[in-house]
This record gives sequence, C-alpha cells and structure tokens, in this order.
Amino acid sequence: MEAKISKTQIDRLGERLRKGSITDFDLRLLDEYRRSFTTAYAIVAAGIRRQLDLEPTGRPAKSTTSIAEKLRRESIRLSQIQDIAGCRLIVSDTTEQDRVVASLVELFPDNTVVNRRQTPSHGYRAVHVIAKVEQKGVEIQIRTTLQQLWAELSEKLSDLIEPAIKYGGGNESTKRLLTSASKVVARQEATEVILSEAQSATSGLGSDSALTQQTTEAIISGERQVVRSREEMIEMLHILIEDAARLKQKE
Repeated sequence: MEAKISKTQIDRLGERLRKGSITDFDLRLLDEYRRSFTTAYAIVAAGIRRQLDLEPTGRPAKSTTSIAEKLRRESIRLSQIQDIAGCRLIVSDTTEQDRVVASLVELFPDNTVVNRRQTPSHGYRAVHVIAKVEQKGVEIQIRTTLQQLWAELSEKLSDLIEPAIKYGGGNESTKRLLTSASKVVARQEATEVILSEAQSATSGLGSDSALTQQTTEAIISGERQVVRSREEMIEMLHILIEDAARLKQKE
C-alpha cells in the first residue's frame, strides 16, 4: 500500500479535497489511503485489549466531507491529519485517565500526547495519544465519563444546529452553554484530584493522631459532597443530551 501511494500523492490529493475539485479517481484514492491504516489500527486495538485489559470503542471512519473540512479549517496537509484512524477509551475519572495514558505511552513508545485537559479545544477536554505503528498514526482518545458526556452534548447540538459548533461556531447562547458546561466539568474533576491527594496525604499520618481523625472526617464529608456533585452533573448532562435528541427528532 505505502509503495502505491506516496506522501506527495497524498498531499496533492489533500489539496484537491481542500478546493472541492475531486473526481471519482480521487475518492478511490482516498478510500485506499484510509484502508492503509487498517493493520496499524488492528495492532493498536489488540495491544490495548491484551496489555491494558480495556475494550477500545471504534470510531466511525472519517468521512470525505469531514476530512475536507478539516483540511480547510486547520490549513494542514492530508498526511498530517492524525485521526484518519482511531479508537476511544472511556474511563471513570482523571486519575484513571492519567494511569491509562501512562500505560499507552509505555505500550506504544513512538507516540505523541495531546492533552486537551490543559488546553481545551472550544470546550472539548480529553487526552489523546497518537500511537505510531508501522509508520501510521492511530489516535487513541481517552475521555473520562464527564468528558464523554460533554462531547456527546456537543455532537448532538452540532447535529441539531450546525456542525461548526464543535469548532467554536454557532450562535452565542449555544457556545455559552457548552463553555459553561465544560468549565463546570473541569472544576468538578479538579476537585476530585484535590480530594484524592488529600486522601493520600492523610494515609501517611500516624494512626493515633487527633489530626488524622479530624482530617479523615473532613475528607469523608468532602467525598460525599463531591460524589453528590458528580451525580448531579451526570444527570444534568444526560438531560441536556436527551433534550437535544428530542428536538432533533421533531425536525
């Protein structure tokens, strides 16, 4: 496959896709290029199952339209697009997210990590590991439960209103909703990290210390509040997603 399609051919195809001047031959060439990632994806998915004991969720193949839009939106070459092939892992929280990312980095040494928790993209928060296998990049998206629900809400609103919402477009009220929801998720997850660190610190105190008892009680109380807050947030995001889905069905 690699011998048939050179990097130059790929990037020239990308230029034609960017301009919208594509032929049936171009569509066949693009499909051939997408299929060239099949072996690399299979190796990545098998490694995750075998070594991490996790089940990756396959993502739909990147459509011709979405590839062309990305080329125009980001002004990159087709050979530079990192998510032609990819999968997704949903984990409980950021502590587990960090653990899985570390495991993936060890499992696939030739990698690039993109931390969208630190630098959110229009409210989107996650960590991506692009594993390079057999000279092909396979994007592994690692999302927490809250990050996944936010992404589902963004997708629903993009389907309902306009695709540009995922990339910072759309009307102001929708952008405010997604931005606010993303910030709330970020605060919740930051609080959970602080609580986890406090629990670890407390475990190092002497068992007979009065401070240990007081601190433990405070942490237990804080944990209950954090758990309640998380449950309320999950419920809120589910309601927003369901409302968006119902509006879509009425169209």
